[in-house]
Amino acid sequence: MKPMYLFLDTHDKASQTFPEGISTADFEAFFAQYEAACTQEGVIPIRIHVGLEAGRAFCLNLAPDAEAVRKAHERVGLPFDSITEVKTASPGDIFFSGSTD
Repeated sequence: MKPMYLFLDTHDKASQTFPEGISTADFEAFFAQYEAACTQEGVIPIRIHVGLEAGRAFCLNLAPDAEAVRKAHERVGLPFDSITEVKTASPGDIFFSGSTD
């Protein structure tokens, strides 16, 4: 198995990367399609933070690389603002690991 990394991707209706006026039911149906696309690209969706009324979403995925996340989005026709590799920053993670990254 390839090493997996955390990636955060962002969507915002202001930049036309979040569907305008999407309902909760529509989002649920769309997310099912996204999950299937992720499976095909070796991506694991961990958590999605969504503000339907604000038209914004922040998606945390586990993937071998940013390209896999990009391809999953492409499969469902979902544009994004950015895809960023991230690390958790809690006392048990980055702060006490001795890492200088």
